[in-house]
Amino acid sequence: MEMMSGQHQLDHQEQQTISNRVAAINNECPTKENNIITLDLENPNQQLQKPGWRNFLSFVGPGFLVSMAYLDPGNLETDMQAGANHGYELLWVILVGLIFALIIQSLAANLGVSTGKHLSELCKAEYPKFVKYCLWLLAELAVIAADIPEVIGTAFALNILFNVPVWVGVLITGFSTLLLLGLQRYGVRKLELLIAILVFLMAACFFGELSYVKPPAKDVLEGMFIPKLSGKGATGDAIALMGALVMPHNLFLHSALVLSRKVPNSVQGINEACKFFFIESGIALFVAFLINVAVISVTGTVCTAKDLSQENLDSCGDLTLNSASFLLKNVLGKSSSTVYAIALLASGQSSTITGTYAGQYIMQGFLDLKMRRWLRNLMTRCIAITPSLIVSIIGGSSGAGRLIIIASMILSFELPFALIPLLKFSSSSTKMGPHKNSIYIIIFSWIVGMGIIGINIYYLITAFVDWLINNEIPKLANVFIGLLVFPFVGVYIISVIYLTFRKDRVDTYVQQSKLIDGSTIVTQPQVDDTTRGGGASQLGSTVPFRDDLADIPLPN
Repeated sequence: MEMMSGQHQLDHQEQQTISNRVAAINNECPTKENNIITLDLENPNQQLQKPGWRNFLSFVGPGFLVSMAYLDPGNLETDMQAGANHGYELLWVILVGLIFALIIQSLAANLGVSTGKHLSELCKAEYPKFVKYCLWLLAELAVIAADIPEVIGTAFALNILFNVPVWVGVLITGFSTLLLLGLQRYGVRKLELLIAILVFLMAACFFGELSYVKPPAKDVLEGMFIPKLSGKGATGDAIALMGALVMPHNLFLHSALVLSRKVPNSVQGINEACKFFFIESGIALFVAFLINVAVISVTGTVCTAKDLSQENLDSCGDLTLNSASFLLKNVLGKSSSTVYAIALLASGQSSTITGTYAGQYIMQGFLDLKMRRWLRNLMTRCIAITPSLIVSIIGGSSGAGRLIIIASMILSFELPFALIPLLKFSSSSTKMGPHKNSIYIIIFSWIVGMGIIGINIYYLITAFVDWLINNEIPKLANVFIGLLVFPFVGVYIISVIYLTFRKDRVDTYVQQSKLIDGSTIVTQPQVDDTTRGGGASQLGSTVPFRDDLADIPLPN
């Protein structure tokens, strides 16, 4: 009897450890499909909610929070520079960038839903220790590069509202963000709603200005659907636009945010969740697309007008976020600068919150290091403030505006080190099981991804060679600089090749056992933790929901 009781207790313990995050679980009864029988081992009679708008609303949130990063000061700055320098010529970059953003953000969401782990956790499980730490450092650099435009954008807003110097505004931004994070305890949803309203207020202003300036529809459509890079500096501006749109830290963020939603533990439940997250991301990014198009079109129309005043001509020649309020004078009149500054402040602060969340998940996933939001934000903000403060003191508003463009280009160069692991993991049956990408998504996403990476490498090499040829420093210094930089370019290319062609070695999806009739029953997902030094498999959570991602406290 004791043996039977002990065996029963052991079986019960084993059942408790088995994760029911299985993408192939039938919620009603065992069925055969493609010679696979699927069961829910803990609750075989669970019923899914009927799909509908109420079910969809329970999944709304992650996509809209992520989409705030597509309306941050970095996007506004690069949009305005593109419109002022090239008119409507680079609108196609916005279209391609946001279509690609929709695909990869959906892949990130699918990865989290199907595996129960976000991208940084899977990177930690898959790659060797040295590669893991390199990817972590690059991800942290991406968060810092994304935070620089928020710092400068907020400083510009404070300069417009209170006439404080930009460098003083840069110092104030650290405290303003901490204050905003502190207000979340009184209602995160209300705070996020207020920020969203302010951001969309600025969007409404640009749409109103768009209806006033009436850009030629033919030129706008031509710029949107006919790719061109003919103007001076067009390649650099296009890369900055792409970097501001498709940001690497957003991939880590989205794959983690979806884990805060409870997903029915079945094939249908996971498929429904992926579909709803795709729809939500599509709606959010379509709104972001319209706003970005409106900003470029308004700037392009105003700055290319034949009857442009000398004051506006000077502003267009050195356009920054700090001087862009004149673009809205036709709609808002004298109040344009105030309304613009308030919306710019909201844009910077809302984007900072997403960066803080991303930094948390990156640190937690790669290092198992947990930190309070305010402390994590303070650390990131202090690092981001340093270059912003130096440039704003030396170069003023113009220099700070150029730093935003440089930060956006850094994000574009950083993209492969988050994108390639995402594409590989989401296309792998060992990571995703039956929910891996279809062959069409695999082909399209890799073509676009490799195209962006190829453009980045081409620009990196040609721009540097052009600078070496045309600069005025001594030849010996040129040789020395070349010896320093070209090995860096080589390491960059080799790293991209390594990530692309390295074969995944860790199975993180399911362990299967064969039935007598040759069918397969899916019993448990597992993460092979041998690469982490544990030497044993670590099973996933029992439901597709992560309480640890709702808030990350300091370790005890």
